[in-house]
Amino acid sequence: MSVNLQKGQKVNLKKSDGGRLKRVIVGLGWDEAEQKSGGLFSSLFGSGNRNADIDCDASAILCVDGKLTDKDDVVFFGNLKHKSGAVKHMGDNLTGAGEGDDEQIVVQLDLLPSRYDKIIFVVNIYEADKRKQDFGMIKNAFIRIIDADNGQELMKYNLSENYDGKTGMVFGEVYRHNGEWKFNAIGQGVNASYVFDLAEHFI
Repeated sequence: MSVNLQKGQKVNLKKSDGGRLKRVIVGLGWDEAEQKSGGLFSSLFGSGNRNADIDCDASAILCVDGKLTDKDDVVFFGNLKHKSGAVKHMGDNLTGAGEGDDEQIVVQLDLLPSRYDKIIFVVNIYEADKRKQDFGMIKNAFIRIIDADNGQELMKYNLSENYDGKTGMVFGEVYRHNGEWKFNAIGQGVNASYVFDLAEHFI
């Protein structure tokens, strides 16, 4: 049975029967909120934020001692597989349309080199400044953890705060503590239009 998490809640990553997880799927999702009409002027001439789909990009940032130490440790649409083979991005979704996960990142926990103690899962809006878009235009954002061996959802965190003006988001993190893997539900908005702008927050 899946657990619904609250912001800041930390939970152990274990199988539903209490066993050790070897591989998880981190699913991230969002929908574009319905925009209010801007009146006659807007309907005639349009505006940047309504003419383009909102392209959210999910990334995984692998940390050593809680910090990003190498740009190659960022797994995203331009670097789909980590050099260790333990983290793999399943591909870019350009619109967020449809039900379920919009992007997925697979983490092979038992293959991750011991030097990495944390994986931070973030989402940024591509070209947010240029397109005049922010997370106030996003709804139903979530992150969930799935047991990759049987497809069972273990936990889910729905981000429900007001994120107006924020162009990047830290959804959550998987981290190693006393030899055990845990998940932390974060939901923190930041300003970053590109993945490496967002990654700089963790250097």
